[in-house]
Amino acid sequence: MFRRRPTDDGDELLTRLGALTAQARERAELQRSLVELAVALQRGMLPGDMPVAPGFHLAVRYAPAFHGLNVGGDWYDAFTLPDGRIGLSIGDVQGHNIEAAAFMGQVRVGLRALASVTSEPGELLSRTNDLLLSLGNDLFATCTFMRLDPSTGVLESARAGHIPCVWATADGKSGVAEDEGGPPLGIQAGQDYPVTRYRLNTGGVFVLLTDGVVEGPSLSVDEGLEQVVRLAGIAAVAGMEAGSLAAAVIKGAERVGHEDDAAVLVVGHDASAVRP
Repeated sequence: MFRRRPTDDGDELLTRLGALTAQARERAELQRSLVELAVALQRGMLPGDMPVAPGFHLAVRYAPAFHGLNVGGDWYDAFTLPDGRIGLSIGDVQGHNIEAAAFMGQVRVGLRALASVTSEPGELLSRTNDLLLSLGNDLFATCTFMRLDPSTGVLESARAGHIPCVWATADGKSGVAEDEGGPPLGIQAGQDYPVTRYRLNTGGVFVLLTDGVVEGPSLSVDEGLEQVVRLAGIAAVAGMEAGSLAAAVIKGAERVGHEDDAAVLVVGHDASAVRP
């Protein structure tokens, strides 16, 4: 004769499973909301329209990559300075969370605000570094700031621990910019950032990027940069539009093999036309 097993244990197990399922659902909803908040915050802090100058074309591409709450703090920016020159910045904040996205906004806004006081790239990075340290945040950021003079094609560049830019000319020459640079922003006060000057001639391009474009488990930084050098060289010789080059460079970010932000800012010199 079989005895019927008590149902109390089974009911209790079902109750516990239901409670755990509800908790898991709530955590998933919270996580999704935080990701959406971070992405919205990140996108809202990036600029919309690019400055326009006769003979020059700026193009950007941005691919926010996130997994869970790993939302990064890459940024790009371009704006007209009080004297008519153009300020260009690109950078990457340490960390992949909402705090990194918020800190990215502080760095970008700080650069813009201080550029109204001094747009000399080295001094600007030095002042931004001290400003970030005064905020008492534990995060730091790498950054490149360039000042373009559309009347001469001269680019003045200072780099704070950031990956170097890539250049190419219409006569088939291309390479990785060789400048000294300084430490990342937000680590130590009183830092100096050397300035390197370049000239962007007709048909030439400069490509500013973040490490998410060129470095990851599947691609070393040297291999990634060489890939961009080849693309920039082909684009300059072929007279490719800056937007097409930026799209090709950001496409290459798919090869790095990791989930990270990727930002590209291309400056092209095309004397024949001004494109919006």
